[in-house]
Amino acid sequence: MANNERSQFWDRLPPIDNNKPVLIAGPTASGKSALALQIAETFGGVIVNADASQVYDCWRVISARPSDEEEARAPHLLYGHIAYDQDYSTGHWLREVTPLLSGDQRPIIVGGTGLYFSALTEGMADIPATPPAVRAEADQMDLPSLIAGVDALTLGRIDTQNRARVQRAWEVQQATERSLRDWQADTPPPVLNLSDTVPIVFDVDKEWLLDRITRRFDQMLDTGALQEVEAMRDLYDPTLPAFKAIGVLELIAYLDGKMTLNAARERATISTRQYAKRQRTWFRARMKNWNRVDFSK
Repeated sequence: MANNERSQFWDRLPPIDNNKPVLIAGPTASGKSALALQIAETFGGVIVNADASQVYDCWRVISARPSDEEEARAPHLLYGHIAYDQDYSTGHWLREVTPLLSGDQRPIIVGGTGLYFSALTEGMADIPATPPAVRAEADQMDLPSLIAGVDALTLGRIDTQNRARVQRAWEVQQATERSLRDWQADTPPPVLNLSDTVPIVFDVDKEWLLDRITRRFDQMLDTGALQEVEAMRDLYDPTLPAFKAIGVLELIAYLDGKMTLNAARERATISTRQYAKRQRTWFRARMKNWNRVDFSK
């Protein structure tokens, strides 16, 4: 990177205070991990994962986890440390990230899971764990039935096209006889105040992002995504969160002979674009006080 380009790069960012955690949120394929690595190498710090798919040990390529080479350039935590069938929620993540806030190295928390960031900086309700029987019942229901079992106030606060979010609301309501919205109203103070951080959210050009999404899935195929999914094929369980990573269902369908590889690639790309759209909408609505950056221009 030339000196002029380097200057323009840093000029787009807020001041990186040495004493504050850095939070980096943004849609998939927008370059968040690259920025986190740049900040870690320039200012120091440990990179902490805030992406729900990247916690699973079975998905390095399909979840776009940092490579071995990238992890060697700066310390990385909470990546690939959870087994595919292990229960892991926003609450689990929050409990793991909290002690890192007072560690020896400044955390650079990066990812695309908005709920992780909101739990961290807005607080999280102490909702009891869902009983296995309630979870099993929810797993067998279709999305319209789950939506019908959730109160209107809660529905108004979640993405009703995101099955995981709707199912979570349904399970809470069934298991506790209180709506998710009621539990959220009793949320305790956050473990980290936004004012004590350097909060950065990517707000990039739509067409630029769509092009990167298309090229990235091709890169995933070139670097072993199909082999990674094939290794987990016999363990495939659509009810497990690990298998909801975008690209897994499509490549399983290809391996089962239900579609061509080109069709699987196209469907996975479309699903990723739709996910990125939901992320952009969520970030714009919920992260209005964050520093917005755009490296697409």
